[in-house]
Amino acid sequence: MCGIIGYIGREEAWPILIRGLKRLEYRGYDSAGVAVLGERLHLHRVKGKVSDLEKSVREDAVSGRAGIGHTRWATHGLPESRNAHPHRSMHGHFLLVHNGIIENHVHLRERLMARGYRFTSDTDSEVIVNLIEYIYLKDKIPAALAMRLALKKLTGTYGLAILCTDEPHRLFAVRRGSPLVIGIGEKAHYLASDTLALRDHTDKVVFPEEDQLVILEEERLLLLDDDHHPLRPHIETLDEEIGEVEKGDFPHYMLKEIFEQPAAIRDTIRGRIPDEGQEIHLGGLFPLLPLLKKAERIIIVGCGTSWHAALIGEYLFEEFARIPVEVEYASEFRYRHPVIRPGDLIVAISQSGETADTLAAIRQARQEGAKVLGICNVVGASIPRETDAGVYTHAGPEIGVASTKAFTAQVTVLAMIALWLAKARNTLDDDSFSRLVRELREIPGKIRKILDHNHEPIKDLARQYQHASNFLYLGRGYSFPVALEGALKMKEISYIHAEGYPAAEMKHGPIALIDENMPVVFIAPRDNTYDKILSNIREVKARRGKIIAIVNEEEKEIRQLADHLITVPSTLLPLSPLLTVVPLQLLAYHIAVLRGCDVDQPRNLAKSVTVE
Repeated sequence: MCGIIGYIGREEAWPILIRGLKRLEYRGYDSAGVAVLGERLHLHRVKGKVSDLEKSVREDAVSGRAGIGHTRWATHGLPESRNAHPHRSMHGHFLLVHNGIIENHVHLRERLMARGYRFTSDTDSEVIVNLIEYIYLKDKIPAALAMRLALKKLTGTYGLAILCTDEPHRLFAVRRGSPLVIGIGEKAHYLASDTLALRDHTDKVVFPEEDQLVILEEERLLLLDDDHHPLRPHIETLDEEIGEVEKGDFPHYMLKEIFEQPAAIRDTIRGRIPDEGQEIHLGGLFPLLPLLKKAERIIIVGCGTSWHAALIGEYLFEEFARIPVEVEYASEFRYRHPVIRPGDLIVAISQSGETADTLAAIRQARQEGAKVLGICNVVGASIPRETDAGVYTHAGPEIGVASTKAFTAQVTVLAMIALWLAKARNTLDDDSFSRLVRELREIPGKIRKILDHNHEPIKDLARQYQHASNFLYLGRGYSFPVALEGALKMKEISYIHAEGYPAAEMKHGPIALIDENMPVVFIAPRDNTYDKILSNIREVKARRGKIIAIVNEEEKEIRQLADHLITVPSTLLPLSPLLTVVPLQLLAYHIAVLRGCDVDQPRNLAKSVTVE
């Protein structure tokens, strides 16, 4: 969940590290620090932002051409400077930054303390750096070997960048269950937990596999396997432009990404649905083609917003391909001994491709012999590397912690897979298939219309409800997951309590909450449950609830009942979530801005949840 940056080369390390940390701020953090090795060690850590770190140190006072930096999201120990990274070993031979969690740190700490080691932080990370040093000094062995021996004693996950003061010309790194990427520059090497931190410097990268020890020097990259044998690095080229991660004229990344949704969906469709013709091409599914055609059940796993997208996928797969679907929280799936049968397909969804619980669910499923299909937005992430087949979304870098364009891109991919499956299994007639494909091509233009026509009215609506204490979101069928997603966005960025429910469940509890102070958001496109949702709206109206309705442009009856109406263009019902979610994103955004919240980096949240 934290950010790692490292550099070794011919330039001064400090400005490179600071710039890299700023690129990683979107991931969420509460403290920051940098260590630079030159003629002497420079170690600086602060509670707060990277800008606070930058202000606390004069750039010209830090000199050295090798260094590591970190943004921390507190897990072990309060967000204080003493718990910030980098951590230094007791005798000063090693410095380390760490993403992940060491599950046996208490036992290791006790053993090290029994051998005279003292600890200055509450973190599990300090245990690692002291353990490496203890083995290094006791056995009098090279630093790389001491690291390898120490790592064998750890239980848990880690992405590590390490400096040894006795080998200042080297930078070390290793990962297990946590992302790391190596950047190759001109007589320089970089490392980071995210490719975004490298884009200012290079587009040539290496994604090390788990437990491969990386040794970086100014002009050399060495990869060692678990037995310390050298490996040939596989160099890849990044394809995103640096301009994609700038805010441009937008005040926040989140608003920029909401407005990027037409382009994100268009890019996700491009090359997969021809401009003319009624077919879908998904080459990433080819490795699982036989299983897909005869799958008896699909289990979709995800977390947060990806879980909401999965719920829409459940409706799509069952309606079109007639395959039974179960949607699981990845964090629950991995612990409840699920029944997985030979004809089952596991689908894992993650924006970052590094979500710890989703990765663990994939590994468990594969251990039980299941085939896994991944849906991910980040090329080279762990999930694409650990699944049997997959489809990338092409949403582009998503910086705002609250997911927007990644969600609609995920739903777009799920719709394409469901339609592709329906065609392959002959469960959808040609006319229906053609209409859905044509309508999917029209979705980007319809989202653009929503943004053009509704942005300012929703901003005005937000002013009326910025002081609300609670929101209730209700929808039926395909609109129920949209209600969940709308409520999540409100919670995430405005800190207003909000809940999403199936509209029919309102009478089984939530109706007790409704009074004149309760805004109730209905997602109500015209469908086969229209009369039922109309009755639900009347029930709220009878209890003086404030009704905000998301409806089709031609709506008449709800118009007479709602306090506020937000219209979206009509579309085929299975694709309606791609439209109805957009006003909910804007409403949450503008309320959060009016409440003075940090929209792009909400408190306590991280963009990529790489720990349990």
